Parts: sequence; C-alpha cells; structure tokens
Amino acid sequence: MVFVFGSLLWVQLTCSGDMNQTVGYSHLPHQPCPIERQSSSVDDPSWGPHKMALIVPFRERFEELLVFVPYMHAFLNKKKIRHKIFILNQVDRFRFNRASLINVGYMESGNDTDYIAMHDVDLLPQNEDLDYGFPEEGPFHVASPELHPLYHYKTYVGGILLLTKKHYQMCNGMSNRFWGWGREDDEFFRRLKTAKLELFRPTGITTGTKTFRHIHDPAWRKRDQKRIAAQKQEQFKVDPEGGLTNLRYKVESRKEVTISGAPCTVISTYLECDLSQTPWCQSS
Repeated sequence: MVFVFGSLLWVQLTCSGDMNQTVGYSHLPHQPCPIERQSSSVDDPSWGPHKMALIVPFRERFEELLVFVPYMHAFLNKKKIRHKIFILNQVDRFRFNRASLINVGYMESGNDTDYIAMHDVDLLPQNEDLDYGFPEEGPFHVASPELHPLYHYKTYVGGILLLTKKHYQMCNGMSNRFWGWGREDDEFFRRLKTAKLELFRPTGITTGTKTFRHIHDPAWRKRDQKRIAAQKQEQFKVDPEGGLTNLRYKVESRKEVTISGAPCTVISTYLECDLSQTPWCQSS
C-alpha cells in the first residue's frame, strides 16, 4: 500500500514540467515534440463526432509515461482527434496482465468515447500520416508488421490497435489468461477472425521501421518472460469463454492528473486471479 500511494503521489508531483532531466532519466531519448496550445475541440466540427479512449496498460514504467502522455496528447491534437488518455495502473501482487488491463480500460472508459486505442506506453508514432481516426470498417492496426521497429510477423496485432467499442464487445475483449509478457495479442488475432472482423492496416506510409520510436530500454526494465507451471503449453491455446465476461477487478483509485500540461486519467486497479485456472499469475 505504501508503494501504491507513493507511486500515485510521485506521478502527481511530477505533473507540471519536463521531468526527464530533473529525475535523472538521461537514458531516455529527448522528445522534440512540445505541447502545442490547441483551440478547444468541443464546438469545432472539424474535429469530427467521434472520441477515442486511449488505453495504456501500465506498471511502474514512470519514466516512459512522462514522455508518452504529453507526446501523444500533442500528436492527437495536431491531427484533431478527440481523445481521453487512460492509464491502467496495475497495483495488485500478481504478474503484469496487459490484456486484462485493456479490458478494464474498456469497461472504465465511459459513454463519451466510442472507440478505443490499445496502445503500448513505449511506442511513439513519428509519422503524422498515420491514421488514428474512427475505425468504422473494422479494427485498424496502426503498428503494422512492416512498420513496427521489432515485430514483423503477419499475424501480429500488438503495439497499437484501434477498434470501435462495438467490435471489441463482439470479440468479448481479450483473454485474461496471459500473465507475464507476451502471447495475448496472438490470441486476440484469432478472436478477430472468429468474430469475422476484417483487419485493416496503414497504406502509403513510406517511413518503414522508422515510423515509430520505441523508447523501452531492456537494460533498464526487463520483461517478465518466465513461463511457470503449465503456462508454456497453455499460452498457445484459444480461450473461447474468457474475456470481458469473466473479468474480475477492483478500482483502487481514479485520479485526474496532468503531465507537462497533458491531461490523463490514472486508474489504479487490482486484478483478481483464479489460482485454480491460471496458477502462473504468481511469480513463484
């Protein structure tokens, strides 16, 4: 509990300036994209009628969050995309569960947003031609395999994926069985196929694998790639029943904060784990 409250206090105390220099995160790349003052989108029809819930699964990666929130707020404002940024902060004792946090983000994003962006905190778009608009025809994979700096296999749908809330509901969200790093996106690709949703990707983007900046430093923050108990075998299976319908969580707090002038909502979340179903949710 001390860590949880300390983390939230730390976020709020660092919400009014360029903290990359002051807190000593010199290993992160300098971000040249300052916050630009934009006219209000509320009454401007050129911004369009739709509003995105930008859902960011998160745990302890504060140095990346301080870069991500102001950068994305400025990027989306410049493209006139109405948006709210939701930081899903996992505060329980279990291993990180990206998919469950995205499910929570969907559930907690409110009725004033009509589509979601499942967005990694360490991936920054560098090309303003990338489309973040309402994906009416079907799920739109912004970080497509030919553009992502690391992952290039054709069934990859991770990094940044846009879906209408209707389409996400059709998939029953994401599986809650994936604790630790990896594989939840591959299972979600199969859900898209089961729901008969056509996947769309960017066209006409000429910047290749320089389209995004990947700010994760593996030496600084190692990924949890352990496979515990039966997890190695189970990670390749389809989860036909799980998703939004068996999501179990509790919101510990909901804080509206600003980071370098950019607003976001931090939802600190306790996920629940059924040890009889996924004993690998614990580290040991």
